[in-house]
Amino acid sequence: MDFISYGLKAFFSTRPYGWDMIRAIRSCKTAAEERAVVRKECAAIRAAISENDQDYRHRNLAKLMFIHMLGYPTHFGQMECLKLIASSGFPDKRIGYLGLMLLLDERQEVLMLVTNSLKQDLNHSNQYIIGLALCALGNICSAEMARDLAPEVERLLQFRDPNIRKKVKRVAAGLLHSACIDGIAETGSLFVFGDKVVANLVSSKPVSFNIT
Repeated sequence: MDFISYGLKAFFSTRPYGWDMIRAIRSCKTAAEERAVVRKECAAIRAAISENDQDYRHRNLAKLMFIHMLGYPTHFGQMECLKLIASSGFPDKRIGYLGLMLLLDERQEVLMLVTNSLKQDLNHSNQYIIGLALCALGNICSAEMARDLAPEVERLLQFRDPNIRKKVKRVAAGLLHSACIDGIAETGSLFVFGDKVVANLVSSKPVSFNIT
């Protein structure tokens, strides 16, 4: 738990995580003032991205997520999500996966680039990083990702931690759903994967699914 506590403290540290921007936006009296603040912040974030600023990448992505929730385009920050996910630390991965789930969906071609990172994190020794990867996979899984990552998810059906197993069962159902929509579940390893998931669900006790 010390590792998780460190990650949460790093994420909500006393250093401003965009609070100045949030206060500036909330103090705007008109939509025009808000757009001006957002344009200024987006310009600064674009400049940081072009300069490959690693120290403030996580902070800039946090700002972009807030801007996205206001309805403004943030597509230029999608690759920053992948860079944070590829980092080794839990805090960076946490905000990277959060940005991935918020700024992208299963129709984005950029998702093809994150499959390898997901595979590595699903095989990680840290169960909390495995949980991050499962949470993201359950939210943005495409048929191609379902096909490529089914072996990793199947292996986690026997994971030692019950909370991970709960997430795995929810994610496994989502993988099969994504595959069936595109008509690829009846071919290759996904057919066997589906049988194993069903057998695991039938043999185990009822659980309430929680993917957060």
